[in-house]
Amino acid sequence: MKKLLYLFIFLSAVLVRAQNNDRSRDSIAKYTQQDFSQMKEQLGITIPNRPGPSGNPADPNAANTDENKVGSYSLPDPLVTSNGTQVRTEKAWWDSRRPEIVAQFEKEMYGHVPNNIPDVRWTVVSEKDTTAGPYPVTETLLIGKVDNSDHPDIEVNIELLIGLPKDTEKAVPLVTRFGFINWPFGPPPTEPNSYFMSSYEPLWKQQLISQNWGYAILVPSTIQADHGAGLTSGIIGLVNKGAHRSPEQWGVLRAWAWGAGRAMDYFETQPKIDASKIGIEGTSRYGKAALVTMAFDPRFSLGFIGSSGAGGASLLRRNFGEMVENLASSGEYHWFTGNFIKYASSLTVDDLPVDAHELIALCAPRPVFISVGSPFIEGNWVDGKGMFLAGLHASPVYALLGKKGMESEEYPVIGRALTSGEVAFRQHAGGHSTGPNWSTWIAWAHKYWDN
Repeated sequence: MKKLLYLFIFLSAVLVRAQNNDRSRDSIAKYTQQDFSQMKEQLGITIPNRPGPSGNPADPNAANTDENKVGSYSLPDPLVTSNGTQVRTEKAWWDSRRPEIVAQFEKEMYGHVPNNIPDVRWTVVSEKDTTAGPYPVTETLLIGKVDNSDHPDIEVNIELLIGLPKDTEKAVPLVTRFGFINWPFGPPPTEPNSYFMSSYEPLWKQQLISQNWGYAILVPSTIQADHGAGLTSGIIGLVNKGAHRSPEQWGVLRAWAWGAGRAMDYFETQPKIDASKIGIEGTSRYGKAALVTMAFDPRFSLGFIGSSGAGGASLLRRNFGEMVENLASSGEYHWFTGNFIKYASSLTVDDLPVDAHELIALCAPRPVFISVGSPFIEGNWVDGKGMFLAGLHASPVYALLGKKGMESEEYPVIGRALTSGEVAFRQHAGGHSTGPNWSTWIAWAHKYWDN
């Protein structure tokens, strides 16, 4: 009888939690739609957005996954200014063309970082000795509290976990991951599985620590919520004192990248971390954030950009997989500046003055590794070939700056690593994860961090 009572209590708690989650989702959807509509009113857009294609291949409006149906498109040239001047020198790139591309991305896609952001104060919450596989590690949990004295109603407390080889005597390189310290769907897996890693390879933390490198996990949701309803809170809401954004203001991807910059500020104060050798990694929307971080913060020396797709490393003008209409919908518009909504309603992607190859070009001459999973497992939504082509079209900027871009113009077969240049690419045989590419990325990174 007692067991049945305990079971009843447990099931009741599960039911209440599920009902609360449903109410929370309904509330988020309601306020997201209100914010989305409010932004369209600011932009003077009265027509409905064009619907984006479906990611379900069985749907009538399924996204294109047929190379024969991609069609022709014209990309803006990263080495030609808006007035038609060819960029032929490094000086012209740094003084003229690069600032122009930055301004275009900030105005039309990701937004600019406000000047009046309050300071962040990092505090150590806990420190413990643990292991990554057989390797001893010291993990430090920190909270970055953003000064909210001008608007106490909104608090922003950034969560950051740092793991360093225990008793290291010299400053070590470190890779920062956009991710979760505590896995939101239950405890993180203690054993590899098909989603995270091949069962024959160690997990990413162990692989890094085995090289005498460190790792960090930065939790994006503690910087800014991943939905439109959250735009009046988080760091964006704090700066706006709870008000809605204007069309030029930053979106969530840029806010997450700003948070990575604040983590970098902390790394630069730590004698056991080599701040000149900091990598940034993420997958999917966090891959987009990792690429935005690399593009706008030159202190990050290496990028590991996982399955970032449209809005990240994949060419937007390519009719394959996810499209601009998906990105500028009420489900994803919050990642971008409000102005971006125009390109799925009153304007089209061809009116956009920039594309993904120029975002990669902003990382030059620093090395970037573009990672994608198998189309048979991950699917075609993220458009692996579109990311490869973006890297290829960014390569002339790397060449201008004395570096080697993509080593081949031919899209490689699954498993072949293009890693001889500063723009690297590999499509692994797994799913929506950087997991099966970690060992390849580490071998590539040694070329830049072994000095």
